[in-house]
Amino acid sequence: MTDALENQSQDNLEASLAQVQTLLAKMRLVEELVHKQGGPRQDLVENLVHKQNLTELQRHLEALHPADVAYILEALPLDERRLVWSLVSAEHDGEILLEVSDSVRESLIQTMDKAELLAAAESLDTDEIADIAADLPHDVIQELLTSLDAQKRAHLQSALAYPEDTVGALMDFEMVTIRADVTLEVALRYLRRLGELPDQLDKLFVVDRDDAIIGVLPLKRLLTADPEASVAAVMVEDFVKFHPEDEAHEAAQAFERYDLVMAPVVDVQGGLIGRLTVDAVLDYIRESADADMLSMAGLKEEEDLFSTVWRSAKNRWMWLSINLATAFIASRVIGAFEGSIEKLAALAALMPIIAGIGGNTGNQTIALIVRGLALGQITQANARRLIVKELGVALFNGLLWGSVVGVFAWLLYDNVALGGVMALAMLLNLIVAALAGIFIPMTLERMKRDPAVGSSVLLTFTTDSMGFFIFLGLATLLLL
Repeated sequence: MTDALENQSQDNLEASLAQVQTLLAKMRLVEELVHKQGGPRQDLVENLVHKQNLTELQRHLEALHPADVAYILEALPLDERRLVWSLVSAEHDGEILLEVSDSVRESLIQTMDKAELLAAAESLDTDEIADIAADLPHDVIQELLTSLDAQKRAHLQSALAYPEDTVGALMDFEMVTIRADVTLEVALRYLRRLGELPDQLDKLFVVDRDDAIIGVLPLKRLLTADPEASVAAVMVEDFVKFHPEDEAHEAAQAFERYDLVMAPVVDVQGGLIGRLTVDAVLDYIRESADADMLSMAGLKEEEDLFSTVWRSAKNRWMWLSINLATAFIASRVIGAFEGSIEKLAALAALMPIIAGIGGNTGNQTIALIVRGLALGQITQANARRLIVKELGVALFNGLLWGSVVGVFAWLLYDNVALGGVMALAMLLNLIVAALAGIFIPMTLERMKRDPAVGSSVLLTFTTDSMGFFIFLGLATLLLL
């Protein structure tokens, strides 16, 4: 998609949202005016006006794609969201529940009864049901399992059996398979007889009599090769495949690296059990990016933009408490040098510069390290070179910007020694920040924790505490 089309699509989304918000505001205004007017048949008039407004809003929603409706729902406060959700056509409930975030999905499901949830789930494919199963009530899942046929039930149980963030949790079961000993003409007739093909289909899976995959037949070869040629003669035997236990982020990297549209998922014996498609990978990448963005700030990914004050506040407590504890430690470092600060007041004014520059430097390093870890680019073989490189960058920047702030402090306070201490403290703190930016996310990764979660808080604690300690310690030793 070109930038122009992307901008146009976003503009259309924002226009649709603005129109819905306008209709909601108009509805409230008109109903308030009708209510204030009074009259002998006020209840009837209010009811008619309300139905008229709802009909207008419903007509607008019916013209939108389910994904656009999901976008609108996520941008509305809870009361307006519930109203809009009640006007959505029931046949689109399942698709919309798939598109919205986990937190918004939870708020929508709370407004639905058991029959509505069952109808919404039954309109989805088994892999799509698995995507929302965690948010569905247990009794709904049990009844859903009994209502599905044996094949769909087995597929759903298989999808639910795999942990989140694995290929098995992302795969679907809409596959087209053929045998190697048939001709391309036979394969084409088979496709015509199917009538409808799965989405994101760019190849057929070639299997043997035991349903073990032995190759893939790209559609372009099927259409361009000699119809009398056998599938075995034109199929590709060297192809990318995944196991259901493979990590989803590694599969996403493979899709990007090899420009895949779909790929088979096989068991340990090579038996074909499903496929992984680019749309599932893109959804995973988007959700992971959202989660990482929130995690960097110490937020849980399930927070709704318009959730209650209590729920939002509770979501932020953990890392705020950690941040508070680290702030107390930093304050005690400053307190240990209280006498030095009293003798030389300039130290208090210059301390934030040391801590601030150190924090920014460390955040730059952390961003690179977290990205490298996510992409699998950092290994034991290159870790040492990476450390040396980042220390070199910190040393160069420390000498450069340390000299700048040193000269600044000298000119501001007419104290050459203070300028020298400032420059040296800046150099040392940038080195500390670089080391912290490297080792904090790498340590979290070794501990099997998400390196994006809490790294910035731990870095701030390190650069603030060490920055204050280095600067005030040097000033105490060299100036007092």
